[in-house]
Amino acid sequence: MLATQGWLSIGSGAIVGLSLGLLGGGGSILAVPLLLYLVGLSNAHVVIGTSALAVAVNAYFNLLPHWRDGHVRWRQAIAFALPGVIGAAFGSIMGRRLHGSALLFLFALLMIVIALLMVRRGNGAPAKRSWRSPRQGGETEGLLPAGTAGLLAGGLSGFFGIGGGFLIVPALVISTQMSFINAIGSSLFAVGTFGLTTAVSYAAAGLINWPVFVEFILGGALGGVLGARSATFLSGRRATLNYLFAAVVMVVAFYMLYRNALALHYL
Repeated sequence: MLATQGWLSIGSGAIVGLSLGLLGGGGSILAVPLLLYLVGLSNAHVVIGTSALAVAVNAYFNLLPHWRDGHVRWRQAIAFALPGVIGAAFGSIMGRRLHGSALLFLFALLMIVIALLMVRRGNGAPAKRSWRSPRQGGETEGLLPAGTAGLLAGGLSGFFGIGGGFLIVPALVISTQMSFINAIGSSLFAVGTFGLTTAVSYAAAGLINWPVFVEFILGGALGGVLGARSATFLSGRRATLNYLFAAVVMVVAFYMLYRNALALHYL
């Protein structure tokens, strides 16, 4: 029988999987506070290492159906991800050197930025053509801009231990002019690669809780299936879902700022 922490880990993973299935992002943004305040892991660096690996595995798992449906632009995805690995490796080293409370305080600030970006996305800012068929083309190669954007996104991903889906998707759209649906599919390769790079760095330092990781992945698989199926029925309400998710992220972010306010001493 699983202990209470095990069931909480599975439940937390299910919430993250549901978010990824519905919105195509938000894995680490939810995983970090869930592992901290619900599952009860106390070491901020262990939380970040564990969530980075869990989100990486989920991202690779969710990449497969997008690849099957032709939503992955491999040349741009690889050009984005390879420089991003360098950024993620460097960022993870810098993140481990920062005091845990200070890292969580900065993470909370990033959550607020991402929540605001989600509100903008919920406003329907991208034109309707961004959901055009992946067969219609109209995308530029954009390999050099993709690589530059990938290096910057990878650095942030490694520093905060996040997959960075909400950062990577707009970065791919802007740097390559690819369609929004292709950016979501292509971003999963970068999310998985960045997360895995960060996780390897943390694992080498003994900063991954392996039992919680396994339980979290189990819950994430179940939540991901539910989220993917629900997305079809709720596709007309994606803006509302973005608003609700952004509101939750904002509330959690302010709570984390409150809990880690003394971290300013370490900055």
